[in-house]
Amino acid sequence: MEGSKGVVLLNCFVSPFGNRVRIALTKKGVEHEVTAENMAQKSALLLASNPIHGKVPVLLVAGKPICESQVILEFIDEAFSTTGEQLLPTDPYARAQARFWVAYVDAKIPACAPKIWQSPKGAPAVEEGKKEMLVALKTLEAELGEKPYFAGESLGYADVALVTFAPWFLTYERLAGFSIAEECPVLTAWAARCADENECVAKSLPDPEAVFQFVGGMRKHFGLE
Repeated sequence: MEGSKGVVLLNCFVSPFGNRVRIALTKKGVEHEVTAENMAQKSALLLASNPIHGKVPVLLVAGKPICESQVILEFIDEAFSTTGEQLLPTDPYARAQARFWVAYVDAKIPACAPKIWQSPKGAPAVEEGKKEMLVALKTLEAELGEKPYFAGESLGYADVALVTFAPWFLTYERLAGFSIAEECPVLTAWAARCADENECVAKSLPDPEAVFQFVGGMRKHFGLE
């Protein structure tokens, strides 16, 4: 499948998972539309397209839905294989390593982040979430090492999977009272590099302050502020 007609992404602008897909589509040069979803009032299209989980992202290609960001990223690589650079390396071992680290990101960050932003300020869960997040980020920083990107010299699968959490860092810092830049300077420099050197990243990430304001609204809605 090489045509890009009828490609629609159902997304919420702050979603790290949906914004992965935005990066991939932009990097591959796939023409697409983005339909904004209100996760408090999910659209009939979203619920029909992802009846199992009812969440973003969903990629609609000629009306057919693909769900879950990891699945969608690999679909994009395969369906538009002659368009732009591949996200996953061709070497089987390198592909396995990339998948491993994306699985690590998705197992760790989404598990500890809600403890920070979905808990009242000063609650024990906030400190617990902060500690867990720093362990995960420092582990990822150690894996990155001195490489420009996780796979080497260019933006790849693991970079795309992780960098979409960077706009949330400001929110985590303000709510949990710590500095990711001080704790993980190498990873912070990497996140800046991803945006500075890759237009597909810069165009696809929300402003950190906008994320913080969005989260503040959610917290007020749930009585946490």
